[in-house]
Amino acid sequence: MRISNLFSEVFHSMFTAMWNASDRSFPKMILLFLLISGLSFSQQKKMKITDLPPKSENFVFPVISYQQDAKIEDKINTYLQVDQLEYIPGSAGEPSARVSSGKTSYSNYVYFYSWEKLPAPENILSISLDGEASGAYPEDFKIWKNFDLRNGNLINAKDLFQPNAVKTIEDMIRKKVRKTINDFLADLKSQKNASEEIQDEIAMYEDCFTDYTLGSIQYYFTENKIKFIAERCSNHAMRALDELGSHEVDFTYKELEKYWSPYAKNLLSGSKQVDQTGFSNKLYHGKIDGKYPVTVLIGNVNTDGSFSAKYWYDKNKKLIEWHGSIKGNHISLVESSEYSKEAGQWMVTALIEADLKGNKITGTWQDQKTRKNLKLELEEL
Repeated sequence: MRISNLFSEVFHSMFTAMWNASDRSFPKMILLFLLISGLSFSQQKKMKITDLPPKSENFVFPVISYQQDAKIEDKINTYLQVDQLEYIPGSAGEPSARVSSGKTSYSNYVYFYSWEKLPAPENILSISLDGEASGAYPEDFKIWKNFDLRNGNLINAKDLFQPNAVKTIEDMIRKKVRKTINDFLADLKSQKNASEEIQDEIAMYEDCFTDYTLGSIQYYFTENKIKFIAERCSNHAMRALDELGSHEVDFTYKELEKYWSPYAKNLLSGSKQVDQTGFSNKLYHGKIDGKYPVTVLIGNVNTDGSFSAKYWYDKNKKLIEWHGSIKGNHISLVESSEYSKEAGQWMVTALIEADLKGNKITGTWQDQKTRKNLKLELEEL
């Protein structure tokens, strides 16, 4: 019997007993119930995070162990490794090979130096990653990822709020960031005989981009707040002038209570009820032509419906890119898996036309060489 089911039966039996108990025995029953419930929940959420081997000076990356649900463990690890390392768990080679050699789709050499599990409500895993990306300029970075421990899905910020409240939340974040910038600007402008450097700094903050969206801003959970991290005002060349750096603003859960979606309310309250969420950042599994098993990781869907995805055949575990859009429930994608040295570009190898219905994607995958349409069937993991 699963622990969650066992706990439900114990809860029901003890609640009935407490209801029927005399006043004298009721406090003892409450104490016993709290002890059992605390033990049960700690078992349900018993999670271990260690370093993904082989660990090195330039590669310290988390790997999740979740004994109570192997599916959730696999989903979180697959997302993190495919999204950040472009490595498929269980494939050949070392997980750090592509990022440490600059062979990922973003070309930079990427080093991961540390990670941290952050305090969060019962249903949530919030984790931060620290590292450095070396392109034209070496640059430190910090990434926050949040997962729903009831199903292993990445939590999208937009799913946390009622649809008609999304713009309100974005405005609230922008106003807090803008106030921080404006307060700092006032101090800079109050300085007499400001140097050229200070004048450049003032110009940078006055022109700072603050039109953040919930689909692009980073965030993480604490025990009683949600914290949003907006990008800094400076580019690479101006970074030395940027005294503020990235902007972190927070809201208590109570402040946002009237804006939460049903999904967020259940997530934050510890409820086991999982509501339907958006299309972004989900894993799907299925088959092409009814006989070739594939796994797909959907990327973040932008406000215009555009998105990218990565997929691989379960047999050979090689990442292939999809790019396209979703309009309503219809998905149109282009596959580019071959690079032509003669043309100097990635060549289109397949076209995908499909429809999203509930937790399933069905449509066709068309080979551009043979023009043959093969059936595509995927289901959300």
